[in-house]
Amino acid sequence: MSPLTIGILSISCYVISTVLLSADIIKEKSHIHSIYPGWMAVFSHFAYITTTSLQHNALDFGFFSIGSTITAIIALLLLLLSLSKPIDKLGVAIFPLAVLMLTLTLVYPTTIQTIQNYSWQMNTHIFSSIIAFSLLNIAALQAIFLSIQEQQLRKHPPRKIILTLPPLQTMESLLFQLISTGVIFLTVSLFSGFIFIDDLFAQHLAHKTVLSILAWLIFSALLYG
Repeated sequence: MSPLTIGILSISCYVISTVLLSADIIKEKSHIHSIYPGWMAVFSHFAYITTTSLQHNALDFGFFSIGSTITAIIALLLLLLSLSKPIDKLGVAIFPLAVLMLTLTLVYPTTIQTIQNYSWQMNTHIFSSIIAFSLLNIAALQAIFLSIQEQQLRKHPPRKIILTLPPLQTMESLLFQLISTGVIFLTVSLFSGFIFIDDLFAQHLAHKTVLSILAWLIFSALLYG
């Protein structure tokens, strides 16, 4: 199966799952099968990334490709978390984003960076950064939903989508779990960067380093407080 076919399959499954989840929200019901196409979408998404990398014996670090990889990781983390937490409805926001990034990757392919140029130390830095970014993005989305949920619960009656979300306490607990895990991976990313990158404050890296350190300080202060 070609990468294009796998990519189209993934997009189709994302769309189907989004439609089913949206229908559940509108009908104020919850069906476990609504998330099943999401699993197929994520597996296909990673199959596309893997097939493309193996086909070229290289990793694609283009803007859209990295965005596609990040949304695939975010979608996978959502599905894994939904096994123990009733947060599958967040797929309504995450799956369309994955569709967008994967579509842009298919439409606008970029030059691929060879794998051999990166050591395991650099790969550790890269992938810990991607995972940290993914987790903290889910946390940001979770915080938005939590804020909307809190505001809506003060109204009578609240909107249908609010009634399908988990209790506030569950949402808040999950938010801090996501931030905690994200900070751990961000710490690994910064630590590996300082050790394995010769000049982390070089001109082309300075802004990324400063922003990463600021993010680490802000999220750590949030957890500590």
